[in-house]
Amino acid sequence: MPKHSEKELVNLFKNGTNQDYVFNILVGEYKTRLYWHIRKILISHDDTDDVLQNTFIKAWKGLADFREDSNLFTWLYRIATNEALSFLRQKKRASFVPWAGVEKSLSETLVSDQFFDGDDIQTKLQKAILTLPEKQRIVFNMKYFDEMKYEEMEEILDTSVGALKASYHHAVKKIEKYMNKD
Repeated sequence: MPKHSEKELVNLFKNGTNQDYVFNILVGEYKTRLYWHIRKILISHDDTDDVLQNTFIKAWKGLADFREDSNLFTWLYRIATNEALSFLRQKKRASFVPWAGVEKSLSETLVSDQFFDGDDIQTKLQKAILTLPEKQRIVFNMKYFDEMKYEEMEEILDTSVGALKASYHHAVKKIEKYMNKD
């Protein structure tokens, strides 16, 4: 399979040149990274698969109108983030529980998930991350695990670098406090 740039792939797709083939290349290129980004938000493998599929459906529908103001990956990451957050909001509304209830449910899912093979420290870290408010959790995951630059996060999350740095700082402090208890 020849290596194409994002711009070439977008242009091929927009021109109607073998859209299925082009889209399959995009899915192959980004599915693993997007899967793990979504998984860190939702914890559950099955929920992550569903949201990943919804992400690619939205991308398929929107790719012809992609304005190329940002990188394709940034655009896909934004779709994935929004889909994951929408899923969590729907789950919260459906169960009529506050965020703490959803957090507890995610924590229980983490422990019982057959696909999670972390040791005690990793489990404790993941539980600490789940105690964070939604925005801090996403910023922490993007910075710590995905090693994303603040400028990239700024485009994805549509917020300022200063706000992102503050969110990350607060997240780190809360995680340190959680990890040091007991």
